[in-house]
Amino acid sequence: MKRSYRGVILLCIVLLLNIICTQQAVNSYFYDRYERVVLFAVLNIVLFPIALWIYFRERDVK
Repeated sequence: MKRSYRGVILLCIVLLLNIICTQQAVNSYFYDRYERVVLFAVLNIVLFPIALWIYFRERDVK
């Protein structure tokens, strides 16, 4: 099973976005901006299935 560079790069980008959203949620919670906390938490939840979809699609590449 050889991974394509495109799939690895896309997964890295999604992981970077997850880290950024998590950090922004924590910072917003610290400064009592709860609307932004909910926004970044929802973005994290949306990014997870995207990462799974990319992983499963790239896993089956021959």
